[in-house]
Amino acid sequence: EVMLVESGGGLVQPGGSLRLSCAASGFTFSSYAMSWVRQAPGKGLDWVSGINSGGGSTYTDSVKGRFTISRDNAKNTLYLQMNSLKPEDTAVYYCNVIYWDRGIWGQGTQVTVSS
Repeated sequence: EVMLVESGGGLVQPGGSLRLSCAASGFTFSSYAMSWVRQAPGKGLDWVSGINSGGGSTYTDSVKGRFTISRDNAKNTLYLQMNSLKPEDTAVYYCNVIYWDRGIWGQGTQVTVSS
């Protein structure tokens, strides 16, 4: 069974940092592109960042220079290092993989940026 499990969220003050993790299982993690997607309260899903199987990464403009996506293929784990957090980064963060044309999602991890 293909599974994604996110962790690392929490409450942080503006300007602070968090590192999210996504543990993957049930598929050959190293062969797949992965993404982070977030959903702010009362809003739709918003793509944040993606990383391909070769390690190449892309970001939405609002997080460029603040967030860094990475992967550890030996640990089957995806990461999102988030620095200089802003209140508008408050959301549930999900990792995602497209597996055999199906989108697979984790349960999400809540990030709240507030003083």
